[in-house]
Amino acid sequence: MSRRGLLRAAGATALLAACGGNKAGPTGASASDTDTGTDALTDADTLTDVDTAAHPPAGWASGGTAAMTGKASYPDPFAGSSVGGCALVCATTDGPCTTEASPLRVDVSEGKPGLPVRLLLRLWDDGCAPLAGAEVWIWHTDSRGVYSGPTPDPPRCYGADPAAPEANYFRGRQLTDEAGRVAFDTCFPGFYPSRAVHIHVQVRLADATVHTAQVFFDDPLVTEVFDAHPDYSPHGQPKTKLDRDGVLAGEPDRGPMLLQVAKMNDGAMLASKTLTVRSSLLAADPRICGG
Repeated sequence: MSRRGLLRAAGATALLAACGGNKAGPTGASASDTDTGTDALTDADTLTDVDTAAHPPAGWASGGTAAMTGKASYPDPFAGSSVGGCALVCATTDGPCTTEASPLRVDVSEGKPGLPVRLLLRLWDDGCAPLAGAEVWIWHTDSRGVYSGPTPDPPRCYGADPAAPEANYFRGRQLTDEAGRVAFDTCFPGFYPSRAVHIHVQVRLADATVHTAQVFFDDPLVTEVFDAHPDYSPHGQPKTKLDRDGVLAGEPDRGPMLLQVAKMNDGAMLASKTLTVRSSLLAADPRICGG
């Protein structure tokens, strides 16, 4: 049913921290559902070297998020770093594979297989301040390039998987902490025609969507994963690179949408990004990616 690298070396800004703990959430939400995943992010975290002998470039972990056995030692990518400018990240379409609701949770995988990814996003507003208390939604495909949930365009989102509409994998939401940070446990996405591998990100304030964006992985990394990883190689290589992507084609600077990544000693991928987004619907509209 398939629809459809070279590790990007990273320094201090490419590593993520252990994320855990509980925050207050909506009435009726369980403690695990309201975990923002950012309690353990502190500036005291230090970087650790990647054990390339135990996990060579093609040695990414498999087994989904359960394979993140060393998560307690993951350091903070944002410690000591500033936003580095306050230009709004360009806006993108939310696409046809949206859902009206999304679970409040850190682990969005629902036990699906794949290369485990610890995703950490830091949000700054258009005034160069951390955007605290924002609701961040993410969604992306599984390793096959299939979306889940009740979407408005089943033929395009589910392919030939009849079980996808009843599932909710690789969808979730979290509230940013005081530093504007939010964390998710997920797996590396798959691909589908006309699109490079990507993750959708939507930011909401007071139930209003103020920004919709997408974040991407470098082409060499994508090539490596789909060449060597057992959960991805059966699907072949993606046909669409970043310079031909349906959203990014024509974008002069793709850097603001590219995730920084590093491999941890347990073989999991840590991916991070700082995004500057609108602080309210009254703020200036962001530029549309690709013009």
